[in-house]
Amino acid sequence: MTDARLTKSDEGKRVLNVDGTEVGRVVEVRDGRAYVEPDPGIADTVKAKLGWGEATADAHPLDDGSVEEITDDAVRLRGVL
Repeated sequence: MTDARLTKSDEGKRVLNVDGTEVGRVVEVRDGRAYVEPDPGIADTVKAKLGWGEATADAHPLDDGSVEEITDDAVRLRGVL
């Protein structure tokens, strides 16, 4: 598990399962919890990268304990979403 914490700078990053399968994108980070849209459109992806994203009812909450690694372009999970 990583010591890195999810922050606003992680918005827009791809979210990958432990096997490398992309499962969505981080659309919002609020109070250390990321919200992952399973299939965001291009507009939602751009908004998230600009820090304008907002979690919808379809977004899955993701906390630091679920994260194995945070890289420059992805959040890798310890398991599956």
